[in-house]
Amino acid sequence: MKKELRAYFFSPVAYFVIAVFLLATGAWFFKDFFYFKQAEMRNFFRTLPLLFTLVIPVITMRLFAEEKQSGSIEIVLTMPVRTIDIILGKFFAALIFVALMLVPTLVYLATVIYVGSPDAGPVIGGYLGALLLGGAIASIGIFASSLSKNPIVAVITAWGIGISLWIVDWLVIFLPSKLSFIQYIGTDYHFQNISKGLIDSRDIIYFLSVMILFMLITVKIIDERR
Repeated sequence: MKKELRAYFFSPVAYFVIAVFLLATGAWFFKDFFYFKQAEMRNFFRTLPLLFTLVIPVITMRLFAEEKQSGSIEIVLTMPVRTIDIILGKFFAALIFVALMLVPTLVYLATVIYVGSPDAGPVIGGYLGALLLGGAIASIGIFASSLSKNPIVAVITAWGIGISLWIVDWLVIFLPSKLSFIQYIGTDYHFQNISKGLIDSRDIIYFLSVMILFMLITVKIIDERR
């Protein structure tokens, strides 16, 4: 985990990703703050699922793909550690990076608190949901990275899976009511529930299930190579 974290911050990609993320979220937040005179975090959290879906795969694309490309994966796989330990190390490195990426957004919260009195529930729920969502998309990104030795192929694969899960909730309005249950497989549906301050075990279990599912599949893929 420490090795991967160091690798992030020795790469310009990490700083580029953080800059793009903060520019995008800052634009959405301050647009409402100055133009609509709304001192709230709602729009920030509303845009987070799509931004995470686009940004986090860029963080995870190199985790296995780059090692395959350079051949260093052979050294990693011959070390006396379990496959799940390798994958968890990479996963927690990505999750910590996501958490660090969220830290500067506390400036938005401080601004809202300074000029207003936001409800604590949606704010706490929003940041908890952000970490759960970040973990789910990171696990998808790690899975995609394990499939190819080309980081570009890995990021495109992760984008495809992530956007498919994000857009499900939006497609439901075009489907018959009997098919409305498919919204439950969407990341946006579960994240928006938590970001309203409604901490429901079903939403937490959903994100944990996505993490576990994609990491178990990744273990299978790496073990076959091993």
